[in-house]
Amino acid sequence: MRGELPYHELVVRSLRSSGASVHTVLDPARLAASVPQAWWLLGRLRPAALFTTGGYLALPLVLAARARGVPTLVWEGNVQPGRATRAIGRFATRVAVSFPPTLEAFPGNSFVSGTPIRSFAGIDRQAARHALGVEPDERLMLVFGGSQAVTRLNTAVTDALPALLPDWHVLHLTGEGGMADAGAARQRLPDPLRSRYAAEPFLTDRMADALVAADLVIGRAGSSTCAELTAVGVASVLVPYPYAGAHQRYNAGYLADEGAAIVVSDEDFTAERLVAEARGLLHDDRRAAMAAAALGLGRPDAAHALADELLAMAEGRALPSGAPAP
Repeated sequence: MRGELPYHELVVRSLRSSGASVHTVLDPARLAASVPQAWWLLGRLRPAALFTTGGYLALPLVLAARARGVPTLVWEGNVQPGRATRAIGRFATRVAVSFPPTLEAFPGNSFVSGTPIRSFAGIDRQAARHALGVEPDERLMLVFGGSQAVTRLNTAVTDALPALLPDWHVLHLTGEGGMADAGAARQRLPDPLRSRYAAEPFLTDRMADALVAADLVIGRAGSSTCAELTAVGVASVLVPYPYAGAHQRYNAGYLADEGAAIVVSDEDFTAERLVAEARGLLHDDRRAAMAAAALGLGRPDAAHALADELLAMAEGRALPSGAPAP
């Protein structure tokens, strides 16, 4: 029998409605009702510590934990935290953040942990490149858009292929919906270039190898993407997802300010702009400088840092982040 984690649901709901509705009145009532509900739940479960990634839904639990004397660890993955997480941070025991600039939002009780990511340990770059059909003296461009709004990236890449492929191998992760257009674009290529372009919907267990093998990454700027680019140490052109509170714009801006990435806005990311940026990054020395800057920002042990902090809080020990025991 497989182990299962019990699930407990509070009456508070995610704030997804826009405009005035019945939820405008009900949501504050649900939030208020969730605090005693969370207080009762924590009294029954008696946790040694509480971990949350923040947001509006976590507020009742953090308030209830504070009332019960349960230490809480909040993790914020973006440079610019949301309003709810800012509020929660005032009541949490500790706040772990992915980026140093975020410490300013949580003065006095925060530390930099980084973002938990997959492991890149033991991956040989040359072996990974050989498996992808890339010779040692060739350049590999890896393009992926994450889970949100990949159409703009896909269109720019397929339109730019004739100009990109003489200088780059392109490994393009299109998502399921982009494979038909990518396949058609590949068929339109001259025979000598066709073998230099590969399109996949996803790579799943091969993604780590692709990141290690890449000379340049084109992608969005979510917390996990930024963390993996810096853990590997690879130059990148980041196209922040323009919605969701502009979190990705701040993430990408931090990497760019540190010399680790180039930022192109979503509306400006065209085939012509992609070709121009790629040509500017043909110089190995320029990419190497960006890669070194990225590697200097990396925190590949973030998961361990968070786990160590949480266990110390639960056991009442001195905290690895340097704060006194809760």
